Amino acid sequence: MGDSDSINSRWERYKNRFKTFLTLEKSLSQNSIDAYLHDVELLKNNYAVPSGLIPEKITLSDLQAFIKDLNNTDIAVATQSRIVSGLRMFFHYLAIEDVIKENPTDMLDMPRHTRKLPDVLSNEEIDKILATFDLSREDDSRNQVIIEVLYGCGLRVSELVNLRLSQLHLDEECLLIQGKGDKQRWVPINKHAIKLLRLYITGQRNEIEIKPGNENYVFLSRRGQKLSRQYIFMFIQTAVEKAGIHKTVSPHSFRHSFATELVRNGADLRAVQEMLGHESITTTEIYTHLDQKYLRETITKFHPRFKN
Repeated sequence: MGDSDSINSRWERYKNRFKTFLTLEKSLSQNSIDAYLHDVELLKNNYAVPSGLIPEKITLSDLQAFIKDLNNTDIAVATQSRIVSGLRMFFHYLAIEDVIKENPTDMLDMPRHTRKLPDVLSNEEIDKILATFDLSREDDSRNQVIIEVLYGCGLRVSELVNLRLSQLHLDEECLLIQGKGDKQRWVPINKHAIKLLRLYITGQRNEIEIKPGNENYVFLSRRGQKLSRQYIFMFIQTAVEKAGIHKTVSPHSFRHSFATELVRNGADLRAVQEMLGHESITTTEIYTHLDQKYLRETITKFHPRFKN
């Protein structure tokens, strides 16, 4: 093929058509579209254009070489897997448009990795975290409610900070959550969390001067703006340190603990999948493996034949 400018323009043309496909045919959210386009951009800039390759000429060997190059960077294996998924979608699009005759990603393996799961928190540890909050302080009072909702409903931190008043169906004891890909799901909420939420909304939140555009968000800062993900991370880290818990804890730990407790106590895996908003049951199945580990640890600790 010709010079790098013409190769680059060829990639850009297909990338723009791919964007239209994702928007109109797949009806994906803007975040998902941006992620897919970013993956194509990585292949284009880091491998294809420097190698003088247009999209039609990319082979399985080229993609394997590209993934091998990624392995030599500090990009996490989980992120590499997401990039592979993005490239699969791109070349799938080229195939259905007859731009290419064979899809080079059909035989492309996902990067191998051992899934690093967050630590599980026990009920006692969550109580210790909650006990660190000084409920006479407005921020701590609100943060207590946040922990109860995170743990009681198994929400992602992004779902929590974007939770709106219109999503609360407290009389029905449910939340209507807007999850990944703008998919909605119903999640039950316990009576204790409902009580705390109502007290927060009718009390502390009602006294805040809310900035325009933030009127419908449930959890607000003292300045009347929705909370950031970073703020949630920070106050949880502070509370964990105060509680004397020596585990790696993030907002996701409460979601993880929510699911682990459900599976450990016999909840149906499909129901857990629905509440977590997992697209695939395979993602939810990690909790069955955790449960097996818990059972092994229990029998090793308490059965005389398993003791050393």
